Amino acid sequence: MAQKDYYTSLGVGKGASQEEIKKAYRKLAMKYHPDHSAGSKENEEKFKEISEAYAVLSDPEKRKQYDTFGSEDFQQRYSQEDIFKDFDLGDILKEFGFGGASFYTSGAQKGRGRRGGTHYSFDPESIFGFGGRGGGQQVQRKGRDVEYEIPLTLQEVAGGTSKTLTIANSSGGTDAISVKIPKGLISGKKIRLAGKGEPSPYGGPSGDLYVRSKIVQDPVFEQKEYDLYVNRQIKLTEALLGTKINVPTIEGKHLSMKVAPGTKPKSRLRVSGQGLPHMKGSGKGDLYVVIDVKWAKHLNDKQKEIVKQLAEAGL
Repeated sequence: MAQKDYYTSLGVGKGASQEEIKKAYRKLAMKYHPDHSAGSKENEEKFKEISEAYAVLSDPEKRKQYDTFGSEDFQQRYSQEDIFKDFDLGDILKEFGFGGASFYTSGAQKGRGRRGGTHYSFDPESIFGFGGRGGGQQVQRKGRDVEYEIPLTLQEVAGGTSKTLTIANSSGGTDAISVKIPKGLISGKKIRLAGKGEPSPYGGPSGDLYVRSKIVQDPVFEQKEYDLYVNRQIKLTEALLGTKINVPTIEGKHLSMKVAPGTKPKSRLRVSGQGLPHMKGSGKGDLYVVIDVKWAKHLNDKQKEIVKQLAEAGL
C-alpha cells in the first residue's frame, strides 16, 4: 500500500495549526481546482490528493489517528468513505469562493462553469472512488475495521495453529470465530479476515478483522524477527580444547555441534535455516548458539597447581 504523507501534500509541517492547514489547502485548491486547471489529468489527481489530505488534517480526531499510527496503519483503519465522512467538499469550496464542487471527469454530467467555461459537476464521493448517490441511491459505507492482538508461542509461530477468537457483535453479545494462524506470524505481523469487523451503520458491508500476533516469552529461545537464539554453557577446558554440544531446535529436535578449540565467551555459532519460517514465501531464519564459558569461582589446591603450570608454560 502506497504511503501517503498528508503534510507534504499540503506543504505544511506536522506542527501546523488548523488555520495554517486551511490556508495551505485554499492556496493549492486555487491552483488545481478545475476552474483553473483546464481539464489537466495531472491537476485532477493533485486536486484529489490535496483534498484527501485536507479531509484528514482538518479533522482533529482523524489527524490524531494519522499522527499516532502513521500512514500505513491509518489507511488500514480508515477507508476512503471514512476519510470523507462528514466532509462536505462542496461547501468548503464555496467558502473558498468556488462555484460549488466541480471537477473535470468523464464520469459526470457536463454543464457551464461560473465563469462561463465548461466544467463537470460531480459527487465528491463518486469522484474519490467509493461510490456515489447517483440515481437517488445511498452510499453504502463500509463498517469499521477491528484489530485483535493474540498471544502466540514460538512453537505456534513455527508450525502454524488454529485459534478461536471471541469477538463482540452489534447486538451486545459475542461471536466465536475460528482463525487459522499461518506459519511465521511473528510479533507485529497481522492477517486480514474480510468482513469480520464491525457492521456498517449505513447498510454497507462489514469492516475487516485484523489479527495481530504478540509472541510470548520462551524459556529456551530468544527471538529477533525470524532468527532464534539459544544459550549453551561449556567449561573453560572445553573452550580451550574444543568439544561437542547438543543444541535444541524449535521443532523439538536436537543437533550435535562442534565447538572449535579456543572459542571465546559470547561467541555465536550459526545454524542456517533453523529459525522461524517466513510468513510469505519460502525460507527460514537462522538459529544462533551463544556460547557461555563457565568460570570457576573457587579453585582447589590441585586446580591451582595446574593453572600455575599453565602460566609457567606461557598460557
